[in-house]
Amino acid sequence: MSDSLMLDEEGQTPLTPEEILELKPSLTTRAQLNEIESLNINEARNWATRPATLKRADLVTDHFARELHSRMFTHLWRWAGRYRITDRTLGWEPYRITEGVRVLLDDARYWLENATYPVHEAVVRMHYQMVAVHPWSNGNGRHARLLADVIVASRDAAALTWGARQDLTNPGTARASYLGALRAADQGDFAPLIHFSRD
Repeated sequence: MSDSLMLDEEGQTPLTPEEILELKPSLTTRAQLNEIESLNINEARNWATRPATLKRADLVTDHFARELHSRMFTHLWRWAGRYRITDRTLGWEPYRITEGVRVLLDDARYWLENATYPVHEAVVRMHYQMVAVHPWSNGNGRHARLLADVIVASRDAAALTWGARQDLTNPGTARASYLGALRAADQGDFAPLIHFSRD
């Protein structure tokens, strides 16, 4: 297998050699990986935004978060839907991940049920906390964004755009804005991330 699969793209968690061995299909390049991931994530999005799924009572739970990740990456990774067991330079220690996800989802449920924040702000804060815990070996941002999208759709609120209205002719602009907004949230300023999610 080519080392090119192990290359980190800006803002993406690099894969360990052990994690690469957990690939289901035989791939040699990051481009092939990205293509299959994209198809798998679109399939998961279609499932997650079906009326039957949106009516589920467990959307803001650990069970649903794991199921969603599994559906997003099931065609690629044997560990899809399972919390990571390896340390990373960011995110919580593996032994604390289950606790971290449970607490952040408990918080999000409370915010939504008690209108602590408007719906969009509540899910953006939940998204940020999920990315901060970093429970998965790969796909943390994509999973957290799709989970937020599902919760917004289940409440008939306007869809989040996650930078889709930005100038996409300039490669990397939206991703750079997203990473900058996450860094601002690290400092307690959620305004850029909330703006990005609606831009």
